[in-house]
Amino acid sequence: MSTQKQKTLINFKKAQSLIAKIIKMIENDEYCIDIMQQNLAVIGLLKSAHQMLMEGHLNSCFKRAMTSRNEKRKQEMIQEILKVTKLFSK
Repeated sequence: MSTQKQKTLINFKKAQSLIAKIIKMIENDEYCIDIMQQNLAVIGLLKSAHQMLMEGHLNSCFKRAMTSRNEKRKQEMIQEILKVTKLFSK
């Protein structure tokens, strides 16, 4: 596994751990602001993981597709990136 993927995985595991903490905080009826701060930390970790995944994809799969002669595959890859970017912007 590449260093980039390891860092991404660490972010997902941290987010998973924080989500479990948030669930307990809600179950224990803890202060809303404290819960929201933990939620924002999860969002930050997930955004960071998304960025790392995107960079890895662009530097590997996407780059290979763009240097190939397969025009159909190039268009598919472009559409995939546009779709993910649009979803991320929502």
